[in-house]
Amino acid sequence: MVSLFRRGREKTRPIHRSLHSYFVVNVHPIVITVLGLLVGLALNLRSQTAYERYMEGRKMWAHLGASSTSLARHIWLHVKEGEGAQAKEILLGKTTALNLISGFVIALKHRLRFEPYAGYDDLSPFVEHLDTFARAAGDPPLQRSSQVYKKLGSILRVPMARANPRRIIKQAKRPVGNLPLEILSHLSAYLTEQFDLGTFTLGIAQMQAMNSINDLHGVLATTDRVLNTPLPLAYQITISQISWVYIITLPFQLTAVTRWLCIPISVVTAYIVLSMLYIGNEIENPFGEDVNDLPLEIYCDQIVTDINVIAAISPKRMKAQVHSPNCKLLYPYSLATREFWSTRSESDIRTALRDRGDAYKTTMWDRLNNWKMGEAEREECARTDSDTVCEDCEIGRCKTGNQGQDNGREEKQNDREDEGQKERQSEERRPNRGNNVASDDYARNVTFVYPSGGGGGYE
Repeated sequence: MVSLFRRGREKTRPIHRSLHSYFVVNVHPIVITVLGLLVGLALNLRSQTAYERYMEGRKMWAHLGASSTSLARHIWLHVKEGEGAQAKEILLGKTTALNLISGFVIALKHRLRFEPYAGYDDLSPFVEHLDTFARAAGDPPLQRSSQVYKKLGSILRVPMARANPRRIIKQAKRPVGNLPLEILSHLSAYLTEQFDLGTFTLGIAQMQAMNSINDLHGVLATTDRVLNTPLPLAYQITISQISWVYIITLPFQLTAVTRWLCIPISVVTAYIVLSMLYIGNEIENPFGEDVNDLPLEIYCDQIVTDINVIAAISPKRMKAQVHSPNCKLLYPYSLATREFWSTRSESDIRTALRDRGDAYKTTMWDRLNNWKMGEAEREECARTDSDTVCEDCEIGRCKTGNQGQDNGREEKQNDREDEGQKERQSEERRPNRGNNVASDDYARNVTFVYPSGGGGGYE
């Protein structure tokens, strides 16, 4: 009976071996190198194009902030208000123009998010008085809750299951136009009116104001290009397919080499590859409302706040503050105000200006030299510091041990004190100088000169 069992076992053993060899899938590891190279090139292309679009969007918003505040500053300072009732009308017109600039910034944000109407809460107060296509199209439709599979597709970045962001534009019953472009047209009309009335007469300011209008138009065109020119669909499909082929075939390439370790290795590799793939999909449109998109609300609030700061002070008051008698003209060389320096001659003022420049130059080089000397001392201490004392050190004859180090440091300290004393003597011999007072508020070696009521020098 035992022999029969052994014979049967011996007969089935070759069959078992043949089945085992039949079902084993073993791919040569060279495939990892080839597919890995292709996946690396594909993910590099995906990440590079997505990051370029992200940075291009950020640059355009920085340029938008600079151009908007520049246009607001030229309008607020260079449009003359005049006197009487005309001054009030011009002031109201300037305020309206600055509000239109703020409205352009917010309207651009909504356009980049496929929100073409003018009735949004943060936009309506700036543009509701304008006759635009966006206003004639009516109020924006209510946002309906998306279906579950579309929400899931948006989270997983599945193109077929995601909601269409252009749905609002396609469902509009009337033309919605281009609201930021219409606001720029109204701003150009305002500037032309001021040119014709003669209230905006400075030629260079006129040219810069019109250049700012052109810059805002360029920002509008560039952001529209970034929004509507994604990576071609053929590239997206190919990169996704290559990545998934690499992930699926990776375990079969590692199983003969790493055995059971192929499972965690494959999981980690898949996580890295898919992360790089989906990061490119995430930041491809930098103007959305996702976590990794640009915070357009913060940018808009900052630009609107800057424009409001420009309009907070009248141009007449700004001119008066420039000539304020309390401004400290030669700080930190002197704490005297403009009122004091107005009583001095032109030669005294120019001499003080030259001395202030010399003080800054001397302070800079002194700081640099002190830093270098301190670094050299620290390096020397680190090299030669030792706890042992030789016999010559005990009798004071050692030149290389600790005693020699102490003597060398004392000599350097004495030399530094002599140099400082010579510098102070040269400062005392310099003309047009009075009592020099060292201040720790600004710098260690800066010399402040305080003015006195009379005499030839400054205290």
